[in-house]
Amino acid sequence: MDYIILDIEFNGRKFASDLPMEVIEIGAVRLDSSLQQKDVFSALIKPVYFSKLNSFIKKKTGIPQEDIDQAERFPKVIAAFTAWLNRSDSFMLVTWGGEDLKRIVLDTRMHKLDDDLWMGADYFDLLKGFLRYKNITNDVSVEAALLDLEITAEGTAHRALDDALMTAEVFRKIFTELDFGLKQQYKDMFTNAKERRMVKNAIRAMKAQKIVPQWEVFAERYLAGNASFEDVRKVVELQQYFEAEMEKAGNPSAGTVR
Repeated sequence: MDYIILDIEFNGRKFASDLPMEVIEIGAVRLDSSLQQKDVFSALIKPVYFSKLNSFIKKKTGIPQEDIDQAERFPKVIAAFTAWLNRSDSFMLVTWGGEDLKRIVLDTRMHKLDDDLWMGADYFDLLKGFLRYKNITNDVSVEAALLDLEITAEGTAHRALDDALMTAEVFRKIFTELDFGLKQQYKDMFTNAKERRMVKNAIRAMKAQKIVPQWEVFAERYLAGNASFEDVRKVVELQQYFEAEMEKAGNPSAGTVR
């Protein structure tokens, strides 16, 4: 089996908008079962929306506007990437966090393409693997992980292929410490990392105030009247996350909100 170390860059925005963010670069490294690099994939993508990169994205990635202007659209690039992936008899995607695969799924759907490959592909979240290895809870960047592991960083951060190459170095370094039984497949989520982190912080705060953490208390203090939580699917997902966090701490929560 091959390991596909995947990284993407996407075009952020400086202002609130209902228009979607889109993938603007895909970079990937193929490692064989001996962790030897076999080949790489790299491509820029011209987005449908926000086709003019804002100053923050240009500064962060260093991607020239003229290169984006000349790039292919997502359908053609993702077809080429899929063909590249299929050179492997079998593969597992390796990402730093869950955002990369999510963005590919969302753009696939936006362009009305088949998402079966991405929904069925196994992937391993190396960020979570690194946090388990170090026994820490706060997220870290790939660059911080390289520094911690005393690996010399090469390339330019926030360019997809360079980030994938750096992630591959972390993967090689801690490979024997990783539990691949924790591989995943993509599933739709309606909450984001900030909202899930809010749950963890709220549980800690309630405990510090000697309040028994209960879902009703959390919902009343943090969700009631907040337009961000009008989506019932998001509330249900947050409740499940709340209860899972309580179970992990050995303190099942009491009560539910329907």
